[in-house]
Amino acid sequence: MDMETPASEQRRRSGGRRGNTRRNTGFRLDQMPWRQPVNTDRPTEPLDQDGVEAIHQGALRILSEIGVEFLHDEALELFREAGCIVQDRTVRMDGDFVEAMLARTRGAFTITPRNPERAVRIGDGALAFVNVSSPPSSWDMQRGKRAGDFVTFRELIMLTQTFNCIHLAGGYPVEPVDIHPGVRHLDCIAEKLLLTDKVVHTYCLGRERVEDAMEMVRIAAGLDHDQFDAAPRMYSNINSVSPLRHDFPMIDGALRLARRGQPIIVTPFTLAGAMAPVTLAGAVAQSLAEALCAIALIQYAAPGAPVAIGTFTSNVDMRSGAPAFGTPEYMRATQMTGQLARRYGLPLRSSGVCTANIPDAQAMWETCNSLWAAVQSGSNVVYHAAGWLEGGLIASPEKFVMDCEMLQIVQRYFDPMLTATTPDDIAVEAIREVGAGGHFFGVGHTQERYETAFHAPFASDWRNFEAWERDGATDTITRAHGIYRQIVENFTPPPIDDSIREELQAFVAKRKEEGGAPTDF
Repeated sequence: MDMETPASEQRRRSGGRRGNTRRNTGFRLDQMPWRQPVNTDRPTEPLDQDGVEAIHQGALRILSEIGVEFLHDEALELFREAGCIVQDRTVRMDGDFVEAMLARTRGAFTITPRNPERAVRIGDGALAFVNVSSPPSSWDMQRGKRAGDFVTFRELIMLTQTFNCIHLAGGYPVEPVDIHPGVRHLDCIAEKLLLTDKVVHTYCLGRERVEDAMEMVRIAAGLDHDQFDAAPRMYSNINSVSPLRHDFPMIDGALRLARRGQPIIVTPFTLAGAMAPVTLAGAVAQSLAEALCAIALIQYAAPGAPVAIGTFTSNVDMRSGAPAFGTPEYMRATQMTGQLARRYGLPLRSSGVCTANIPDAQAMWETCNSLWAAVQSGSNVVYHAAGWLEGGLIASPEKFVMDCEMLQIVQRYFDPMLTATTPDDIAVEAIREVGAGGHFFGVGHTQERYETAFHAPFASDWRNFEAWERDGATDTITRAHGIYRQIVENFTPPPIDDSIREELQAFVAKRKEEGGAPTDF
């Protein structure tokens, strides 16, 4: 069952709507309704139990014998207090401490944004898809590749709000370099809170940015401080600096958020052959070690704080040194990490990524590989699920649209109506009515269900070649571009109380007057 969707509603609206968006008079995006799919399949498990335990013990050996650097003085003091070995900035901890801290985690949790109807469950088999986050550049078929700007940022946030298969408004979908970095977080988070009513993310990039983000989310939801602290309202993702280092801003932000009950996803970025061993078992073990020590710190400082573990282990092209995504190695590493996440009782984050430079065939097969690895691994949060190109250096609105087509397929794949086995679904009486040599088009059983019986795409073209050619022979990227432009040109922001908007804008103005966040510029 999809999260919080009654069975009667599931049956009525489970399929896609028939019709083609681009041929409507007046724009209408015929998409599935908002819902969070639940992965009911058994996960793919390439490791046997001995293999799972071997990688886990390898991660613990890294933590106890080699250690991880923490460039954060308070973190070092907390580790000393906990009885860990701290030498300079390197922390070593034994397996018992790690296991004790894992026992404090809560497992699944729910994040509730300013619109409670957009609450998202993290864990319990639920899948949450996240927009592309953090590329410095963008590409579309009219303007080509260019540096990120605020106009494109806003357009991608509009897509994030519009598509029901996107559940979380992640980091900046493109970095708007035309806004000074000292105040960029103020404009970007405020704009996200006004253009979306979905769960939003903040970057852990210094005290001011994290504190400002929490205050803006609190204001936008109309909460007092106690209400904000009482339940997850937003989230962040932190990365280690592989190999074997955690920097100051990420750890500082994670501690600040965790102490106010806000979720942290800990995702090491390890590239086998470059930032991690060339063997998958070695790369996964290192990634787990880097994640587990940060999770242990968070749980020591804020017992029970909501956390998830992330995997971003892939490989490099050994001919050029460039990262590669959607590879067999990426898929297996994701599945392997999923097995360890289940051992730890933690929700899992993975990604829908590719290395292709434009939204072409390569982009889609690599993204499809990544996406199905997420499904097979039992991932609960899928970052970069729509819009990612060039190994994370480009965000593309056309790719965003094309990816959402795939995400809807995944949602439909997990629709419980597809596997229902009631007498009405087995349809013996309809088969009796048609008999040998007949057809099912006209029988009542079909007529009652034909509008919602099967998945219906919004970007794919299912007509034959002649019909497609007569209508202009439009390729997929061009169709996706048209949908993107229609969404932007017809976008209406979700409602927000005028007094809340004014309070949010006043906070942003005040923080800008105070200078925003310090920078190196």
